[in-house]
Order: sequence, then structure tokens, then C-alpha cells
Amino acid sequence: MSELVRFGVSLEDSLLIKFDRLIKKRGYATRSEALRDLIRQELVKNEWEEDQEVAGTITFIYDHHRRGLSSQLTDLQHGHQDTIISTQHIHLDHHNCLEIVAVKGKASEVQELADALRSVKGVRHGALSMTSTGKEIA
Repeated sequence: MSELVRFGVSLEDSLLIKFDRLIKKRGYATRSEALRDLIRQELVKNEWEEDQEVAGTITFIYDHHRRGLSSQLTDLQHGHQDTIISTQHIHLDHHNCLEIVAVKGKASEVQELADALRSVKGVRHGALSMTSTGKEIA
């Protein structure tokens, strides 16, 4: 672990009050922990913007009774097997399936796959959760 460095931050009273409410609501023990998370969040965002190697999950819900949809989704995923590291298929009810796709690769390739999966006719909802591989953030 790297050396701990202390630094000062100047804020308006009203902004600090709002920040303290937020960190209390989210369960942070200290302002320092909250600031570290905010900084990491921006570093992760930067990794995505700079098209670096990233990780994340793509989740989507679809009706598995829709003719040909499961095959179409599987074919699409097979075309991106260099980006997909794992998938999980969950039967939510008689009609709806939830698919969770863990991904790792260049940000643009992950985004392209997420967009492709979400845009397939019959996919009811999809979301991309973006994170880091952890290599570039402390």
C-alpha cells in the first residue's frame, strides 16, 4: 500500500453540509473514505473515456418465448467471446429470463457489445455497469 498523504480542501459551508449528509446516508465512516471513492469513480470514468482495458457487467431481461431470440443472443455473444469472461442465465418466471454477462476488454468493445445486446428486438431492458480492472486505480 502506498504512503498516506494529507491535504486540505476548502468548501463553502453549504456544500460541506450537503456532502456530510450524503456520506452519512451512504454509510461512510469518514470524509476521507468518501473522497477516495469519488476520486476512484472519476478514475474509472477516465479509463472508459480513454478506451483502456476495463471490466463490467451487462445485464438484460428478455422473453425467452420470443421465436429465435435466444439463438440470436447466443450468436451475438459467441461473436464477442474475446470480451465475455462469464455469463449467467436466470429464469425469472415463465416468460422472463435475466442474463448477466461479465466482460473485460477495451472500453469501446464492451460498449459495442452492450449496445448490440440491448438493441436486439425482444430484449426488454438492458444495462451496462462499468468498472475497472483495478490496475490503474489505487
